Amino acid sequence: MPGPIQPIANGPLPQSIAPAGTGASGGAFQDVFTSAVQRVTGLQQTASESIERFLSGDSEELHTTILATTEADLSFNMFLQMRNKVVSAYQEIMRLQI
Repeated sequence: MPGPIQPIANGPLPQSIAPAGTGASGGAFQDVFTSAVQRVTGLQQTASESIERFLSGDSEELHTTILATTEADLSFNMFLQMRNKVVSAYQEIMRLQI
């Protein structure tokens, strides 16, 4: 028979998830959000360039163009869902009564 479950020790939180009052940078969320926006924008620009190269006949293959546009579409949809979750969480917090 296994022994009893041991309690979890309260150790220091990793810097990436520590609350703002514990020494983590206050702009961590802003940095992550900005990075996500830049990544989605970059993928959309890459897809647009790939489409232009394919239509102009510059040795761009169809499957490469389709992969670039699909990746851009998926990243945008994932970002949109992330935004929806953040807005939903914010609205839920605003409904809390103090």
